[in-house]
Amino acid sequence: MSKTLQAIRGMNDILPEQTPAWRYLENTVADLLDSYGYKEIRLPILEFTELFARGIGEGTDVVDKEMYTFLDRNEESLTMRPEGTAGCVRAVLEHGLTGGGQVQKLWYAGPMFRYEKPQKGRYRQFHQMGVEVFNLPGPDIDAELIVLTWRLWKKLGLSDAVTLQLNSLGSSEARARYRDALVAYLQDRYDLLDEDSQRRLTTNPLRILDSKDGGTQALLVDAPTLHDYLDEESLVHFEALKARLDAVGIRYEINQKLVRGLDYYSRTVFEWVTDKLGSQGTVCAGGRYDGLVSQFGGKPTPGVGYAMGVERLVLLLETLGLVPDELNSPADVYICAFGEAAELAALGLSEQLRDAVPGLRLLVNAGAGSFKSQFKKADKSGARYALILGDDELAKRVVGCKPLRDDSEQQSIAWDALAEHLAACLKQA
Repeated sequence: MSKTLQAIRGMNDILPEQTPAWRYLENTVADLLDSYGYKEIRLPILEFTELFARGIGEGTDVVDKEMYTFLDRNEESLTMRPEGTAGCVRAVLEHGLTGGGQVQKLWYAGPMFRYEKPQKGRYRQFHQMGVEVFNLPGPDIDAELIVLTWRLWKKLGLSDAVTLQLNSLGSSEARARYRDALVAYLQDRYDLLDEDSQRRLTTNPLRILDSKDGGTQALLVDAPTLHDYLDEESLVHFEALKARLDAVGIRYEINQKLVRGLDYYSRTVFEWVTDKLGSQGTVCAGGRYDGLVSQFGGKPTPGVGYAMGVERLVLLLETLGLVPDELNSPADVYICAFGEAAELAALGLSEQLRDAVPGLRLLVNAGAGSFKSQFKKADKSGARYALILGDDELAKRVVGCKPLRDDSEQQSIAWDALAEHLAACLKQA
């Protein structure tokens, strides 16, 4: 017997009953970004592996353990994108979008891929919406990105469910000095580190700061602190960012162990975290990466951005009951037609109503059926009104309009007045 076909572990179907919440989130984010002047860019899922090795950094968990990489027919190494920033930087360089100091404020959305242990809210194919800004070096744009996400939480009703954590990694030189001090401190305590941290000590020591191992965290209590090594310019930048957040009234926590998992960050880094999903989880994170464009061969170009996890945000909305109820109903109106002449008329009527009432969600019965069966389907559809069309209604040029969500009486509405009647009824809801 052949094996039953099923999805790859950690790569999930998003079923029709789930997609309304996804669309609600995606549309809310897209509308907000449009209102702030950000433009959408659509990027390939596949890139040359070198892009991520150079951009994310060899020695990171993403590059070393989590990427889906393979050789194509030309024996070239390709990788399914594990994140969006590197591809976006490649695109703006390739198409000259940042030349001459042009400011670019871009956003993108789509699937990302990482080979890691699937768990609640974390999958091997996951979806992100990301924002990247180029050629603006100041703390004002850092603040705008955080304010923008803060406004999104208010729109979604999540303000009380998320907390902003903030840090500065300083310049690359300051970070290198701190790295040396941290490595020297931990090298003397090597045998007390957990296995992952021992490996990271020679590859990506800053990631040890956010180790989940209790013993390692106890060692870090007396370790050198990052802000003692920050350069003056980075300190000024960080204070200016905090002043702007204070001016808007955004609360934040300073977390000096927040370093992010990718090598390209410098200065500002931030995460929005929640404890409403069982344990603390990050729903949105990002920061500044002023050296990444030149690392890819371009001229020095300031850059800053963030990405938010769609799966986790949808799960958070569902957990807190914040998905609007009306999203679960696919229809406002359901047309029941009895007899071939009525079925033909119903098709024409439905298109007239769609023209006359913009945004109307209308279903026309398909598959014929008795009066009872069609009404049953109308009720099951979630529609608020059933329109009834049979031989008698056709002869009189009227349509029966029956409310399905209350005990109101059925009315006979003249064909020509139907659109206005429906628009008025739906507006009152």
